[in-house]
Amino acid sequence: MRCDSHVHIVGPTGRYPQVPERTFTAGIAPVETLQKLGAARGITRFVVVQPSFYGCDNSATLEALDALGGNGRGVVVIEPAATSAATLADYDRRGVRGLRINLYSPLAAGRRLADEFTATADVARRMNWHVQVIAPLPVLLANDDLLARSPVPVVIDHYGVYGGTRPESAEGERLLELMRRPHIWMKLSAPYRLADGPLSTRPDRAWLAAMLMAAPNRCVWGSDWPHPPAHEDHKGPAVEVPYRKLSYERLVDDFIAALPAPELADRIMRDNAALFYDF
Repeated sequence: MRCDSHVHIVGPTGRYPQVPERTFTAGIAPVETLQKLGAARGITRFVVVQPSFYGCDNSATLEALDALGGNGRGVVVIEPAATSAATLADYDRRGVRGLRINLYSPLAAGRRLADEFTATADVARRMNWHVQVIAPLPVLLANDDLLARSPVPVVIDHYGVYGGTRPESAEGERLLELMRRPHIWMKLSAPYRLADGPLSTRPDRAWLAAMLMAAPNRCVWGSDWPHPPAHEDHKGPAVEVPYRKLSYERLVDDFIAALPAPELADRIMRDNAALFYDF
């Protein structure tokens, strides 16, 4: 059973309010649509990740996990000092397996990974969860020692958001060296967030090969559905901005076509995900 390890579920704003400080309004993206898209490519498992515009209100993510049952796992956002043991236990029972730190969103301005990681990792350690970090490559590299010393597994989003950096560069090699640590995982997701253009569905083959060489058993694939708009397209909290017009099927097909060997598809999309997310 193949897994899409990075999706977002969005409900109607009347039921699931988005934070007032958001930089755009996200449209509805329901579980049922996601399941239909995945089924066309043999994908039946999903990891639902809390988006920035919901803040620490994980209601939509949790209800999506309830709907997915045994085929869903979740990554949520919390305030470590303000979240009770009972709440965490409820999250775990419903399929949560990780905590997200988002330093990529426009809402993250002024925040520092060093200020948030330790408290978040402490909760993850107690729950036997992981910490998922989305941040541009310079932020990751400025904190590579912190991530290397993490007491829990760390998942890095979207190829490390490497921008225009090449794998053979000094910065690229530092990211690959971090990936060689036995507790560091990488999401091979959202090629359109990188240097090839806002609608790109094709992974960079050099980066993909380098990451799979560094950590073949610690890479998972994700679609980033429903493909949030580029930051430069955000028009303020009162404006609903369309998602990127991308084909889910093409995103899957282009990823598999870019793999160095076709047999890697099941390892990344099935075996690695099943092991890491406790399916």
